[in-house]
Amino acid sequence: MYKKVLPALSAWLLCTCSILVVQAQQPVKPTGKVNTVNVSGQQIKIRTENTFAEITVYSPAVIRIRMDQQPLLPDFSYAVIARPADTRVQVSQTDQEIKISTDSLQLRVAKNPFSVHFFTPSGEVINEDESGLNTSWIGPAVTTYKKMQEGERFIGLGEKTGNLDRKGEGYTNWNSDVFGYATNRDPIYATIPFYIGIHHRINYGIFFDNSFQSDFNFGASNNRFSSFGARGGEMNYYFIYHTRMADIITSYTALTGRMPMPPMWSLGYQQNRYSYYPDTEVLRIAQTLREKKIPADGITLDIHYMDAYKLFTWNKERFPNPRQLSDQLNKMGFKITVIADPGIKTEPGYAAYESGKQEDIFLKYPDGNYYTGQVWPGWCHFPDFTSVKGRNWWKDQVKSYMRAGVSGIWNDMNEIATWGQKMPDNVLFNYEGHPITHLQGHNLYGLQMVRASYEGAREALQQRPFMLTRAAYAGSQRYSAIWTGDNRAEEDHMLLGIRLLNSLGVSGMPFSGMDIGGFTGNPTVSLYARWMQIGAFIPYFRNHTGINTKSAEPWAFGEEVLEISRNYINLRYRLLPYLYSTLHEATRTGMPVMRTLALNNTFDAQVYDTRYQQQYGFGDALMIAPFESTAAFGQIYFPAGKWYNLYTDSMTTGSQAVIYPLSIKTLPVFVKESSIIPMQSLVQSTAEKPGDTLFLHLYKGDQHNTFVYYEDDGQSFDHEKGVFYQRAITYTPADKKLTLEKVTGSYPARFRYIKLLLHGFPARERITVNGSSISLQAAAYAFLSPISRFDPQGSFVPADSCLVQQAVFPNHQQFINVDLE
Repeated sequence: MYKKVLPALSAWLLCTCSILVVQAQQPVKPTGKVNTVNVSGQQIKIRTENTFAEITVYSPAVIRIRMDQQPLLPDFSYAVIARPADTRVQVSQTDQEIKISTDSLQLRVAKNPFSVHFFTPSGEVINEDESGLNTSWIGPAVTTYKKMQEGERFIGLGEKTGNLDRKGEGYTNWNSDVFGYATNRDPIYATIPFYIGIHHRINYGIFFDNSFQSDFNFGASNNRFSSFGARGGEMNYYFIYHTRMADIITSYTALTGRMPMPPMWSLGYQQNRYSYYPDTEVLRIAQTLREKKIPADGITLDIHYMDAYKLFTWNKERFPNPRQLSDQLNKMGFKITVIADPGIKTEPGYAAYESGKQEDIFLKYPDGNYYTGQVWPGWCHFPDFTSVKGRNWWKDQVKSYMRAGVSGIWNDMNEIATWGQKMPDNVLFNYEGHPITHLQGHNLYGLQMVRASYEGAREALQQRPFMLTRAAYAGSQRYSAIWTGDNRAEEDHMLLGIRLLNSLGVSGMPFSGMDIGGFTGNPTVSLYARWMQIGAFIPYFRNHTGINTKSAEPWAFGEEVLEISRNYINLRYRLLPYLYSTLHEATRTGMPVMRTLALNNTFDAQVYDTRYQQQYGFGDALMIAPFESTAAFGQIYFPAGKWYNLYTDSMTTGSQAVIYPLSIKTLPVFVKESSIIPMQSLVQSTAEKPGDTLFLHLYKGDQHNTFVYYEDDGQSFDHEKGVFYQRAITYTPADKKLTLEKVTGSYPARFRYIKLLLHGFPARERITVNGSSISLQAAAYAFLSPISRFDPQGSFVPADSCLVQQAVFPNHQQFINVDLE
């Protein structure tokens, strides 16, 4: 018997070992030399020894590169919504290269071997393949290697931990559920494979549109190249070149889409915890916020509102009448946001489960059985959001929340997260009728879930819904805000959160937030106070803490912290005209609300210094300088220009670092010279109408500046039909004039009067408005109220204030000219 078995076993082992040797070798397959070139308008198709390639000019500043080992499949992307724009392109070739030129850049394609090289119109190198490496495959995995330019920096990639400058690091994109993640954990929840390279006063962007697990290397473990690649699929990237980083972001968001105007209430303060229940507790929180004069607009319900964690259900003991609760909260000026996880419990008789089976909308194995994974409700199936019928089913289910009076959907656990964190690779996604595996569908799940949630909520509400997501892929900004997941109540996590939001901002996601105070653990008194201050200057301002933690409402940390928190929430509500206008800018240009200093000071090496990398702009006018709550002094870097202390108007000249005394009472905030900041009177929620005067703060400076002021009704889609109020406000220092251009749009002004407040201007008695002389009055102005406590010596601690000159005049719809002389 053994004599018969051994030869067969030996043959099997020999065969297996041969396969293993071949697999172990995995020879690298390069592109090879170019064999044929076919030019058709703005598109060039190239066949090399090993590759099918396609180059498409999308615009004068954007060129797309596609490559694969087999003929390219029909073009499709969930992320990219733009089509190529008609562009003047010149294409020429020799035996050595193909040259493609637009007004903005030129691409030279070497023929032997195939490699790409981008240059400015004047011939400076912007970015080029690393000679000898270029693009290659190891099995199905593809990687493009770029020459590391001298002194090159890299920023972006969305929600990535680490430093602002990503030089020397490597990153992986695979959306992951990472409870209480470390400050250096990678990957975490979102995939945005877009980065910006910076060298020699040149900056460029690369968007790698491939949803397989992808890897980016910016000189990690090597000193030769930067690279990006994926475990499968095409090499498919868009190269973007502009002289200004802001324009790179605008072109990237033209490709992947921009955020819609959010509902005004979503910009107000949001109170949350895991979890508020029953309904009487929710009402108690709302009533306490009102009694303590803490402005707020939203309360969020975590998973305990559900019946046994089953989606689209309400626990009848805890929430017997959700509609009645939402109506009560609406009368108090609060909106409800509820959490929604994608897992549908496999429970006979459960309506969503039975309906999902009937509609056949769940993810499947190759044999046709539904995939089952375990999550909060137990064993679950998961809707396939890459199918039309899966999205339509979800849209119908989501409408039940709107009927219950819910205004926002918090899309969670959508990485997909399951216990064990190991969804099998062979789970199939419909992918619009062209099935793919989990390997390609995983990173897309969050994007497609929020798409379905947004579309369903929009149809049901017939007004703007609020969407929040944990997982994302490029393009998610078209539907949802994002928050940074289950962070920790620690000083370094607070500062990490700022870097994450800044990185999301330059990666096309301007509406973002983090759990203020930290989700896991208990913040110290000082940490909570500092985090609440910072929260006032981030786009989505949500206080949130986890289960089995101490209460984290503003009144839970003592009277001083309550007053500090209320001060900064008050300031945020007064700044709403500025914030709302800045978010409207994001819908037009993709510019973020939170702006890393690298955005406007790209070639200033100091802004990348780890001592200053947390500093950021809140819109164009304000610079925030966050520090640990325990620090007594901090070093602040002031970029070029002049900077006013927000609270005192004291001025600092830029291009220098300054040691700054710190106090837990105030967060260092500075105003850039020539800034224009519109503000309103204090309200307790956005449902409350502010006073009839718009406060327009103007800071003297030497820089010409225009601020685009914007209003609409804050809730409907009428602004898409021209029902808005918009005007450009321009400060011209050379002429000593402030001009308010003619109003565009048909929305009536919210404010009847304008109070102009002049900061840093020489004292004078009068100004001229549209030819009429108007008196100026000197007044003390405070952005914060006094903290009513006594210091250890027993003396009263006043709030900082500044001396301004102010004048009031009617808010005409037509042109307003203010002569400041």
